[in-house]
Amino acid sequence: MRSISVFVTGMMMGFASLLCPTVQAGDAAGRAESSTPLWYRWEGEFRALADTSPKTQLSLKLTSPSGKQRTLQGFWDGGRMWRARVMPDEQGVWKYQTKSRPPVKGLDGIGGQFKSGPALGDSRFARHGAIRVAAAGTYLEHTDGTPFFWLGDTVWNGPILSTKSDWTEYLHDRVAKKFTVVQHNAVAPWRTAATDELGQVAFTSQNHGGPIELNPAYFQRLDQRINAINNAGLVAAHVLIWSLTDHDPGKYLSEEDVIQLVEYQIARYGAHHLVWILAGDNRYNEQTTSRWKRVGRAVFGDGPHAPVTTHPTGVNWPWEDWRDEQWLDILGYQSGHGDSAKSLAWIHSGPVHRNWRHHKKRPIINLEPPYEDIIAYQSRKPHLAYNVRRAVYWSLLCAPTAGITYGGHGMWSWQTVEDVALNHERFGVAKVWHEAKDLPGAFDMQRMAEFFTSERWWTLKPAGELLGAQPGREDPSRFVAVSRSDDGDLVVAYLPVGGEVAFSQSITELGLGSMRWFDPRTGRFEAAKPRDGRWFTAPDNTDWMLVLKR
Repeated sequence: MRSISVFVTGMMMGFASLLCPTVQAGDAAGRAESSTPLWYRWEGEFRALADTSPKTQLSLKLTSPSGKQRTLQGFWDGGRMWRARVMPDEQGVWKYQTKSRPPVKGLDGIGGQFKSGPALGDSRFARHGAIRVAAAGTYLEHTDGTPFFWLGDTVWNGPILSTKSDWTEYLHDRVAKKFTVVQHNAVAPWRTAATDELGQVAFTSQNHGGPIELNPAYFQRLDQRINAINNAGLVAAHVLIWSLTDHDPGKYLSEEDVIQLVEYQIARYGAHHLVWILAGDNRYNEQTTSRWKRVGRAVFGDGPHAPVTTHPTGVNWPWEDWRDEQWLDILGYQSGHGDSAKSLAWIHSGPVHRNWRHHKKRPIINLEPPYEDIIAYQSRKPHLAYNVRRAVYWSLLCAPTAGITYGGHGMWSWQTVEDVALNHERFGVAKVWHEAKDLPGAFDMQRMAEFFTSERWWTLKPAGELLGAQPGREDPSRFVAVSRSDDGDLVVAYLPVGGEVAFSQSITELGLGSMRWFDPRTGRFEAAKPRDGRWFTAPDNTDWMLVLKR
């Protein structure tokens, strides 16, 4: 067997990188090696010994300590350098054998091994493992079965445009506010960022349409931002390619080039803690659905991968004919930035609520409720924290509770100057990101997350039948959303404008004895007292959550 130096790096969340010694493939057995902790990243570095095309494909046949085998794709990282990254999920010795197409000395036929040791640190990943769809199907969980509450923050341009120090400040803030997911776009150019912070692009193409040439330097910088997300204990919700307008690569690149660009990112970031978002803002209509189904099947196939979702355009629920797409793990949707009665009704009584029972094996998450401070479609007034809060609570209760994504105007575009976001003139002037991060709604999200994670939120399902009357039947803005736990020991009801709510059964018949009001604006609780065993009156005419427990 030929020999090659392999530089091994174990990336540790919350710790400095562990630099392991150079290992000579073929003679590592029996040597003392530094080990990569469970749920972190091992990285192998392979150098071609002759010039070869960047499109040369490298794969590793992996054998886990328990003997399980799988094939992992490597990626080109500039010049003669190829890399491969693995997230170990078993302790012990991992073995690999490389293969390149075409065969290239230094890339093909290299054998080696690395060790994985116990998880280290106190991050959510070290304590609980990677995230996946729970066996129950309606929410996400860690490998050890701990439920994972999705609270995403929308920073489409954050990793692209941020400086290193600003990104560190941002992540520290979002951890403090209880966010668990950073939702971002990965590739520039797109219509809101022509380049990254350094003026780089992810790829170049001839005549704005391919064939593409990848730029590893762009992704080497992006590595730092994605690593930092995981180092902070957050999950990266990674849009692989944006696909709405003619300025977006998912729209103008050929299907072959889209697949190449997506596969490259999967190879590069597949050992991170993330959720893949295949295409941002696509319409998934008759003209595009078949294309994106083919892309999804091609890049994810039947093999193991991090959870996959998509990001459709606003007030769009295209998923009824996607039930056979086995690679699609989460049903994402966007309720959008409207504030008309029709827009409000779509959130709590539209196709999401009507169809959730058809999709019991996929979590359902609103990936884009109205952004705080953005100009609403209909009224042309900025969305207030109340508008956002209302959409968030409705979304969490109109389908089995899994999570929600928040967005603030100025955050999503990562504004470094107060201005209109590029190519988004109709949405109004946005604050700079370090001011927008403290919009009131962001603190409301912290209080919301603290409330839900203090309860068995993953057992909640819509239970509108518990109401004696629905105040929102004639006025969508007054809709009371109700959910009940699977075993009936918890009932929550969101009243968007306070007032009265009546249940179809008495609290005694429901077997519920603990009764409290939760204030979404302050996080405080106060006692709730029923009238005639069925009627509750909110403390005032703002929004409240009624919490009934056994």
